Amino acid sequence: MEYRKMGNTGVAVSPLGFGCMRLPEQDGKIDRQRAIGMIRWAIDNGLNYVDTAYPYHGGDSENLVGEALRDGYRERVSLATKLPVYKVEKAEDFDTLLAEQLQKLQTDHVDFYLLHALGRERWEKTVLPLGILDKLLAAKKDGRVKHIGFSFHDDLDLFKEIIDHWDHWDFCQIQLNYVDRKHQAGIAGLEYAAQKGLGVVIMEPLRGGYLANLPENVAKVLAESGKSAVEMALDFLWDRPEVSVVLSGMSTEEQVRQNMAYAEPAKPGMLTQKEHDLLIQAEDMLRAYAEIPCTGCNYCSVCPQGIAIPKIFAAYNQCQVKMNLGYGKKLYREAKEAGALADDCIGCETCQSQCPQNLPISQWMPKIHQLLG
Repeated sequence: MEYRKMGNTGVAVSPLGFGCMRLPEQDGKIDRQRAIGMIRWAIDNGLNYVDTAYPYHGGDSENLVGEALRDGYRERVSLATKLPVYKVEKAEDFDTLLAEQLQKLQTDHVDFYLLHALGRERWEKTVLPLGILDKLLAAKKDGRVKHIGFSFHDDLDLFKEIIDHWDHWDFCQIQLNYVDRKHQAGIAGLEYAAQKGLGVVIMEPLRGGYLANLPENVAKVLAESGKSAVEMALDFLWDRPEVSVVLSGMSTEEQVRQNMAYAEPAKPGMLTQKEHDLLIQAEDMLRAYAEIPCTGCNYCSVCPQGIAIPKIFAAYNQCQVKMNLGYGKKLYREAKEAGALADDCIGCETCQSQCPQNLPISQWMPKIHQLLG
């Protein structure tokens, strides 16, 4: 496995990082034995970047990662987690939250600490007025965090503004895949950050699994490469020299084994011209489908009605992709096992304030229920 530079930090990271937002579950909770086994197997086989965050798995992901990194595993990885900016109401909350995270992670420092899911509102109404950047720098100076960065969900102009505002950023985390080349920071943001010497971590390489379960006609196009749809999506990112590490939210042992195998030959410039052309063709074809760009991140779980929003969106998207209304209705009924259905939406828009994709969720709910209900 060829390790890659994390910007100017001097740290070498594996091309594949373990994203701990989609760990295996049993009865609605993390299946601890399986999750720990998966993380440790990946580390034993060369992965050295583990990413979690305060809200993942209802706040339990950091606890699980702390357990997984016992027995000498902590020293073998770069550990990343994120300040829940949405919970910060005063400057002192930074230290309180970081102390809680260090305790949950069973460590005295975080290697890569991010301000979570920055958009204009959080940047202008929380980070800047409350002096959070000064808090970040102080935590770096006293060793509680080693490298400081931010994850991002907004437009390219704001992305550049945040980078240029401060000289102390070490890295950033952006959403990118071959369909989202111009979405949010996009390829232009990737190049901009790298030019500034920042390491760049990639999230949603499969757009929440959508690029792993393609429409049949699109899958046939990518199959001409001799690679799977997942491998092609990951290779698209590893082909870029600006990419430091690609996160994958792996939920099964098979996904871990497959992705680690895909990462083995990963290096910049790995794609052939034919493979580039196939990815562009697949991207163009996917734009013909009326899917909702939901990544299944579950940030919308704040819904006061308990609506199973990601599963409802998945039912709708699969209906579009498969062009099978009956299949969509079946998935929609199954979504009720995870929560309320779309007709329970009261239009409060609480979910929309947390959605990294800025989706008009409350507008979609009645449309989906009318189609699938």
